[in-house]
Amino acid sequence: MATIAVVDYGMGNLHSVCKALEKAGATPKITDSPKVIEQADAVVLPGVGAFDPAVQHLRSRSLEQPIKNAIASGKPFLGICLGLQILFESSEEGREPGLGIIPGKVRRFLPEPNITIPHMGWNQLEFTQPKHLLWEHLPPQPWVYFVHSYYVDPSNPSDKAAIVTHGNQSITAAISRDNLMAVQFHPEKSSNIGLQILSNFVSQVLIEVAA
Repeated sequence: MATIAVVDYGMGNLHSVCKALEKAGATPKITDSPKVIEQADAVVLPGVGAFDPAVQHLRSRSLEQPIKNAIASGKPFLGICLGLQILFESSEEGREPGLGIIPGKVRRFLPEPNITIPHMGWNQLEFTQPKHLLWEHLPPQPWVYFVHSYYVDPSNPSDKAAIVTHGNQSITAAISRDNLMAVQFHPEKSSNIGLQILSNFVSQVLIEVAA
């Protein structure tokens, strides 16, 4: 069974993420230990809340470099919600620099008539990397659950793995580059679709472990 480090920096609903990973067949380990992150077969970086406190908490716990090392090592890495946003260079939500792993910026939704901010509830994904392993066994344009007021805007369009439309705005819902995957929505709140996405991630981890 694969061990997945779930990074604890005081900014996430870790219990529901771990429960979903267990259902998907993994052994999640909640941790803020660089050593555990280094030894794990894969890493999940969840998060809810604001950008600046998140990166401040990560840095105060000396977790920035271990996260960068985990991604550079090639092991499967999954960011969720705020865990996606802090991988970017900066955010309109705050002043702190992000981790800068993905070039680009986190932006606030533009106000529109009849648009709700935060973008909250169920919405349909449109795959821009349709053959990506995270999307295996999913129907076209599956419904997933979002809660966010800011969205990522990657500098390289090729980093986008899925988009979603809110009002007249088409925004990035997932990114992928090599072993790094991250999603703006909450798979742990997205019913069977979310569980399938997490199962797909765990399957990739098991393949890497067996290799």
